This record gives sequence, C-alpha cells and structure tokens, in this order.
Amino acid sequence: MMLRKQWIAPALGFTLLLSSSAGAFAAPKEEPVQVQSVQFIGMEAPKTAEEKAQMYSKASVEVTYTDGTKQVFPLHYETLYKPGDVIGGKTAGVTTDVYGHIFTKSDGTPYVTQAPDINTLISVPGMPEDTYYMVTHQESMPKSETGGRLPSNMLLNTVKQDKQTGKLTVTDTNPIDFSSVHGVLSPCAGSLSPWNTHLGSEESEPDARAHEANPGKSTATDFARSYYNNPQMIGNPYYYGHVPEVSVKADGSVHVVKHYSMGRMAFERVKVLPDQRTVLYGVDSNPGGLFMYVADHAGDLSAGTLYAAKWHQTGTDNGGAADLEWISLGHAADKEIERMADTLKFSDIFEATNDPAVGQAGGYTRVRTAGNGKKDEWLKVKPGMEKAAAFLETHRYAAYLGATVELNKMEGIDFNEQDNKAYFAISYLENTMTENPGAPADDIHLPKISAGGVFELAFDHNMKSSDGKKIHSKYVPSKVSGLVMGEDLSTPDPDGNQANVDKIANPDNVVYSPRPENPVHRGGFRFA
Repeated sequence: MMLRKQWIAPALGFTLLLSSSAGAFAAPKEEPVQVQSVQFIGMEAPKTAEEKAQMYSKASVEVTYTDGTKQVFPLHYETLYKPGDVIGGKTAGVTTDVYGHIFTKSDGTPYVTQAPDINTLISVPGMPEDTYYMVTHQESMPKSETGGRLPSNMLLNTVKQDKQTGKLTVTDTNPIDFSSVHGVLSPCAGSLSPWNTHLGSEESEPDARAHEANPGKSTATDFARSYYNNPQMIGNPYYYGHVPEVSVKADGSVHVVKHYSMGRMAFERVKVLPDQRTVLYGVDSNPGGLFMYVADHAGDLSAGTLYAAKWHQTGTDNGGAADLEWISLGHAADKEIERMADTLKFSDIFEATNDPAVGQAGGYTRVRTAGNGKKDEWLKVKPGMEKAAAFLETHRYAAYLGATVELNKMEGIDFNEQDNKAYFAISYLENTMTENPGAPADDIHLPKISAGGVFELAFDHNMKSSDGKKIHSKYVPSKVSGLVMGEDLSTPDPDGNQANVDKIANPDNVVYSPRPENPVHRGGFRFA
C-alpha cells in the first residue's frame, strides 16, 4: 500500500491527507510514503442500555509509516440508508410480487424490510469511475395486515463515491426481479465472485417431506401464495434452498440464476477459492455439514461435483481438531437438477419411515438432519434416484452416505490466500457437536462452548475422495482446528453476560482482511 499526496481508505472509515509544498523552483522527486503496519485498538464492551441498543464504535487504528511517523484514526459506522428512507423518489427496502407490484398497506404506504443483510459493492465496467452498484439482501419482511408472510427480496442500489473523502451515497434503489427463478427465499449472507457477480444464499430449506404430508401449511406454499398473489397456490420446496447468482451490466440490467448443481440446503456464505472452481459452503442449519463444490470450468458454477466432509476427530483442545475425508455426492448440471425440481416430490426420491422397527427390519439407513423436525428418520433411496437425492435432498443424502452432519449453526467461510488457510464460524459449539452416543452418528464429540468460535481449515492439493477418485482441485480442506474461541462464564457477570466480553461470543459471518507485508501479523479478522 503506497501513499502519495492523498490517499483515501473508505474501508477503514478515514481519509488521510499528506501536505506538500509548492514553490517557484522544481522540487526533488517526491518519494512515496508507505504504510508499514496498521494496529487495531479495541474498545470496551457496551455497558449502558443506550449503548447496547445502538450500532457504534469507539475503536481506532494506529497507522505507522515507513518514515517512523504514526497517526491514530477513529473508526465509526456510516449509515448508507435505512429501510423506509426515500431515495430518488423511491422507498428503500420494499418487496414486490412476481409481477413487480410493491406490497402496500391499507393506507397505501409500502411494507419495508425488518432485516437487511449483506451488501455487495460491485464495480461494473463501462460505468463512471465514481459509480458502483450494490446488491443488498432483504432476509425477511414483516407480516401483512392479514397475517400473511410477505416474500423476501434483494435490492439493486446505485452508489456514488466522493473520491476526495471516500464517502458513499446511495442515489437509486430498485427491487431485483427474481420471477424467472420462482422468487428468492430468505436471502442471507453473500459474497462477490472473482468474476464480478454477486453470489447470494437462500437460508431457508423447506422440508419437502413435511411439505408433501401437508402442502397447504408448508413454508414453500406460504411463500408462493404471497409471491404469486394466489391464496390457492401450492408451492414447490425444491425451488428454494439454492445459491442465487446476480449479474449486473452497466445499464443496470440484471440477470439472475439459481445454481441447483451446488445442492439444496440452508446456505449461508459461499466462498469461491482462487482457482475460480472450488467453492466452500457455510451452512446455517442445526445440525449441518461442511460442503465443497468443484466446478467443471473456472468462473462457471453451472455444473460440477458436490462433496460432503466426514470429520475424523484428532483432538479436543481449543475447540478441537480433526482430519477431513470427502465423500462425493455426485456430478450434475443446473439445468438437469432444475428439471427434476419441476416434477419430483420427496416420495419419488426416498422411502422413509419414523418407525425404528420398520427401519431396522427393512434395510433403511437411520439419519438425523434439520429435516423431519431434527428427529431420527429411516431412509432408503429409490432405484435411480441417487442424483436427485444428492442435489435436492443434500443433507439427507450426505448423512445417508456417512458424511458428518453434526455442525451446529455453521456460518460463513473466508479464505486467506497469503497463508493458504480458510476460516469459518460456529456460533454455538454445543448440542450435536458434543458427545451424543445415542445419535445415528457421533463423529464430533467436543467440550461444550456455548460462546462458539472460529475454526481454521488447512488444505491439501493432492486428495482423493472416499471412493478413491482424485479430487480435481488443489484447494481441498484436509484438516480443521479451533483457532479463536469464546469462553463461557460459570455464572453471568453483573451485566448478565454469559460469556467473557473480552473474547468473541456467538460469531456469525467472518471475513479475513489481508494486510501489507508484515513479518509479525499478515492479516486479521472481522466478525459480524
């Protein structure tokens, strides 16, 4: 990172100005000043009720330069906009039906989101240098006046940047049209792909078995009746629980797809690794698994091979450690799985029972996933339905094949290219991650840490899947270990905190921020 007369760093929330002298005579050539290191200076945990109810920061960073000088810059949050703000004559945070009509209350005012989530800032070729697009998730909307569930959505915002101060200003906002892919259900975390598209997530994975038993009361039907403005409509659970990809052109036109070949689950944040083929998943379910997708071609997630991890525990200290084995679930293309989703129902794919006697006598496999109310069920894949099971019932099929489906509220993944490591968060290290000898499988048996923690993944470039076939990626996680863990308190502190406030507690998404070359610390974390 080099500093000349002026350097803008909006990501850190500060502007640094270097003065220069002007004279009548030619000055010697100015040598650039470099940042030698950046030190984060923390803050105390919120103490008052007012502090706990607002978003603020009293933290700062100390920047040391190569000439030995230092400067301290306070960090603070900048609000771009709030749901309900009017931007360019449009209300921010609204949602629409399949026809693009904005949902409004009886008084004519629009409903606005209660849960804006990830923002992805995209620099699109052909746009002015100071103009960007920003995709914003609206994870959920309030219920309508009649009690119905309004559909979630994403927004495309136009953002201008003041190049002198770094300040961002939203100048326009529009709901993104997902009608070509049946709408989008509970978009949560997201990321910017290496090829400059937005990779989102559908964090809701409607239970297709429960839907088939009572289709009128399912999540998929609830969503569909609202989105299509049809109280008689029956939804399709297999249309939801996928990775949406949003491509934006300079003129603001948007193209959306859902990647059915990446499996169906409660996605959190997906991370594309530097080969632009390997993708690791954070899956926000309880219990859930760790998944990897290896695309057939770089920069194209429309076809590839899906893998699920099996945890072979090697330690319990500091959150534990394990070797990872990868089970191939199969290869597929988006279009073929989408065609299956159009026509198949759960009973076409599996024979299932909740009766242990029937399951044990009939050659079924016992599993426990987020489906079936997190209770045991006995499954048998119907002949020829292995691919449908793998990509439409991913967690059930992964458990069926022996993959580890015991992670508890696993959150987003990020990658440290300098050290070839990846990181993911576990919000609560408890329940299925502790010893459960009566469960269908008990691969993970760690000491309970309700405050959760962050884990590190190490890679191997020459791994084979459990069937002996080479995995065609040099970014295959081979080991996992606890890295930064929270600490539970035996009794709550005077403020009622149940975890040590000087450590992390219940981390959600995690992002790794690389630093300039530094012999001691090469990077750091940011938690959400």
